[in-house]
Parts: sequence; structure tokens; C-alpha cells
Amino acid sequence: MNDELQHLKNLGKTSAQWLHAVGIHSANDLRRLGSVDAYRAVRARGFRASKVLLYAIEGALLDVHWNDLPPGLKDSLNGQLDEHRPSNKS
Repeated sequence: MNDELQHLKNLGKTSAQWLHAVGIHSANDLRRLGSVDAYRAVRARGFRASKVLLYAIEGALLDVHWNDLPPGLKDSLNGQLDEHRPSNKS
């Protein structure tokens, strides 16, 4: 099987399977949704993905190894993720 997502930097078989499970089947699908929303979709589906997946997706979109993303970009991604996290306030 020729999986377009697996040809992107950082994304292996498991990451691609998780993305497929949430309806992301191509690099264009991934670009349209963006790394934060793609990561959220994977987590919402119940997969136990760490934040490394978030960084890996962003790196895949930028064609950069996730570990080479600047700390400021990782902070920005984390901030975007936290912006939409439901609060536990009663």
C-alpha cells in the first residue's frame, strides 16, 4: 500500500493509521486541518498520542524533523492546544 502520509517526514505507520482513523488521508487533508486540530482529532478519537505527535505533524507540514522545531514554535503549538481545552471550572 502506498500511503502518502507515511512519505512525510516524521510520520510512520502508527501515526498515519491514527490520522486515517480521523479522516485525514493525504498531505492536503493534513494541511487543511493543521497540526493542532489534527492532533486534537487523534486524541478525541481515544488514541493515547503524546505531544510528540503534535510536533511530528507540524514538522511533517514544514518538512523538518520534529526535534528541530524551534522551542518558540513548540510553545506556540502548546498554547494553541491549551486555548481550546475545556476548563474544569464549575
